Amino acid sequence: MSEGAVVGPDTKDWTWVLDETCPECGFDAGAVTVDQIPTTIRDNATTWAAVLTLDDAATRPAPATWSPLEYACHVRDVNRIFDLRVGLMLAEDEPQFPNWDQDETAIAERYAEQDPAAVSTELLDAAERVAERYESVPPDAWGRRGLRSNGSEFTVESIGRYHLHDLVHHAWDVRAAVARATVAAYDAHAAAYAQGIPAADDQLEAQQRDFAAALGPGARVLEVGSGPGRDAALLESLGLDVRRTDITPGFVDLLRAQGHAADVLDPLTDDLDDPARPGTPYDGVWASASLLHVDRADLPAVLARLASATRPGGVLALALKEGDGDAWSTHGFVGAPRHFVYWREPGLRAVLDAAGWEVEQVGHTRSARTGEPWLDVRARRRA
Repeated sequence: MSEGAVVGPDTKDWTWVLDETCPECGFDAGAVTVDQIPTTIRDNATTWAAVLTLDDAATRPAPATWSPLEYACHVRDVNRIFDLRVGLMLAEDEPQFPNWDQDETAIAERYAEQDPAAVSTELLDAAERVAERYESVPPDAWGRRGLRSNGSEFTVESIGRYHLHDLVHHAWDVRAAVARATVAAYDAHAAAYAQGIPAADDQLEAQQRDFAAALGPGARVLEVGSGPGRDAALLESLGLDVRRTDITPGFVDLLRAQGHAADVLDPLTDDLDDPARPGTPYDGVWASASLLHVDRADLPAVLARLASATRPGGVLALALKEGDGDAWSTHGFVGAPRHFVYWREPGLRAVLDAAGWEVEQVGHTRSARTGEPWLDVRARRRA
């Protein structure tokens, strides 16, 4: 670690997250059941494996902010430390844990200079070992106690939840890198995705007809996540005027090669103003199976930005995967891992309402191809 680039020590006592939802990453310890701990640890490890494939994983976003590589080294060591602590709690009566100075470790172990590929392997191994540790806890042992050197008291159950917050929070810390890893996956496989994507099924066509009918002919629509352009072509055949956009440059290149105007656009950070009609809000937004890659903590901001770019009474069509948590997947036509965030209807309704959208309907459907459950939303921009 170079001189002058040392990150300041974290002196916060984070035990409050056992009683309150973290306002940054959204982790709710009270919603976690002990059977979810191993799966969450393993899923978190796959996040770091994907992020560490980025060419700039060792680059700090700011001088006083750890790089994804440094965060990954820390997460690896956190898993190792908690494996030891839970092991002590199961083997001894009320053990006191040896002190661990995470900031001193980062400097001494030269986190910034470690090999990303080696760290990835070590992190996956450490995650598996501690996940197995939690799986080995007998039903009557979750209440066994242990003490930190500062006097904080844990049970096996509460230390498991505390452990998860550390992992989830640091994945939130590198969510921009997570997004870039997903974009890189699509970018590298854009042509294969375009060739493999199936034609629209009856369910999707019906949703598009309803969307077009709600807007009327000639309505200007912002499509977020156009991909190879299948949906835009269908929407235009129904009389809508579609602005094609995607965060993945490879898809935009494909669309332009087909003769379409298309823009690289990140709905979280880029200007959403319509270049074809400067200063004029859109009549509707079509975001089918695209915003499911947006971090849970960032989706409220994205939906609010889309509402601000849409006229009062304008229509939003949104499709997200239904479920809990998040995961990485290599299914379908993209061979590299992509990050997906799952939603339940009550939470999604609350986010839409706060962002300025009035929900008209939420459909619970299943993919005809994979059987996966989806939430299909239609909402109107509140006046």
